[in-house]
Amino acid sequence: MFTNFLKYKKSSRAEIQENQDFQPFQKENLHPNLHNNMDTIKTVLGNSSDVIFREFQIAGGIQAAVVCTDGLCDPITVSDFVVKSSMHAQDKTLIPNQNNPETIVQTVKEQLVTFWDIRELSDWKQLYLAVLSGDSVLMLDGCDIALAAGTRGGENRSITEPSTQTVIRGPKEGFTESFRTNTSLIRRKIKSPKLWLEEKTIGEVTLTTVGIMYIQGIANESIVQEVRNRLDGILVDGILESGYIEDLIQDGVWTPFPTVFNSERPDVIAAGLLEGRIAILVDGTPFVLLVPVVLTSFLQAAEDYYQRYDFGTLLRILRFCSLFIALLFPSLYVAIASYHQETLPTSLVLNLAAQREGVPFPPILEAFLMEVVFEVLREAGVRMPSTVGNTISIVGALVIGQSAVEAGVISPAMVIVVSFTAITNFVIPSFNFGIALRLLRFVFLVLAGTLGMYGIAVGLLIFVLHLSSLRSFGVPYLKPFSPFIATEQKDALFRFPIWAMNTRPHFASKNLVREAPDQKPQKPPGDRSRDDE
Repeated sequence: MFTNFLKYKKSSRAEIQENQDFQPFQKENLHPNLHNNMDTIKTVLGNSSDVIFREFQIAGGIQAAVVCTDGLCDPITVSDFVVKSSMHAQDKTLIPNQNNPETIVQTVKEQLVTFWDIRELSDWKQLYLAVLSGDSVLMLDGCDIALAAGTRGGENRSITEPSTQTVIRGPKEGFTESFRTNTSLIRRKIKSPKLWLEEKTIGEVTLTTVGIMYIQGIANESIVQEVRNRLDGILVDGILESGYIEDLIQDGVWTPFPTVFNSERPDVIAAGLLEGRIAILVDGTPFVLLVPVVLTSFLQAAEDYYQRYDFGTLLRILRFCSLFIALLFPSLYVAIASYHQETLPTSLVLNLAAQREGVPFPPILEAFLMEVVFEVLREAGVRMPSTVGNTISIVGALVIGQSAVEAGVISPAMVIVVSFTAITNFVIPSFNFGIALRLLRFVFLVLAGTLGMYGIAVGLLIFVLHLSSLRSFGVPYLKPFSPFIATEQKDALFRFPIWAMNTRPHFASKNLVREAPDQKPQKPPGDRSRDDE
């Protein structure tokens, strides 16, 4: 499947590369003349007012110019470490051979510019990428090589608590839209020199920085190479969020279930890296991707490992139960109310029949109406301003539900079923996995309304077969349940103590041992005070 995907990408790449307008920056060498370079930059960038040029002279009277983008660079850093250091050194440092461009560049790089991050640029594509990323580019007259200083700055959102994955106990910091801030947050958690970072530029127009982060020696090298291949196969005009990358590299195309995990919590990503997974960071978004993943990854929360193991196990079992309730509860009610009334006690059947007396719709249509109403209220609460969104959603649900019951359109039991189902959907820690359950709930409603319990049984069979066929970068989606791996049950449905989880997941890591075997707390010595007495 992936081979066909690469063939399609190669053919598409060839077609796109024939269109020169799609590629704004060509790989051509710089001009030796300074003013020609400046005129070219102004022409290509359309004389943009936020692109700033500063001309001055350096040692020996050589003409130079610094170009940077206002708002993307730090002006104080540009002034102090690039411009001032070069200008103030002109009477103290002389370039021995001003006719040799290589000597000029090396002298300026090693003796004049006092900035720590300096690299050479030889073509226009590198220059435009540096300028439009916030770096300052120093161009010298008579040299066809420019120097780029890492002066990226500008306004960035401060580190705050994640809004989508909150915890009671645990770190309160979350990723931001700054790529370098996100990498630093992960390195604060993992200070090992084996934590490697590879950067790529994806997007022919946006030129978005995408990073691959993994722990060398723990991550499976074949999976790391697979991530590299899939990212290299992407050829689009723009990447604005990590969802673009997720959609382009995922395994399961025709499935509602996500095969790539995302999180805005550095501790969650760090924990995934320690298990041997690979993190994919995208500049401009606080959501970091994590691969490969399995079904249990979307039912685990960071707080499971910060609380006691027995409480963490209870919460995890509660999430698995909530998964089936959110998926099947309305369809079970519809199947029983329509076809299998004999499965309920007589008193309960009589109560349900009394409630449904006067309701003009069959249970299947009744459930569909209520589900659609709740989906509309949920979406309205998300899109409305935060000051009134929660109020409108809560009041709207109460008013509409109560009015529908009093008008005889909906039975009270159906309101209870749909409301409880909506609540259990929020128990799922992963938002995009909850969306998959919401979609499939409508499918099971149709099966229950047409075939009853037999329809639900057929739907569950197809559901399990579909999950068994899914892969995440070659890893079966239902691991460690199918195929069953006994040693990995310590962190699946149950959460064993930390000292008992001494191995990493087999599917993600080649280094399985992560702690010594004697980490179990020792029993404290007995109380000898009575013996002393």
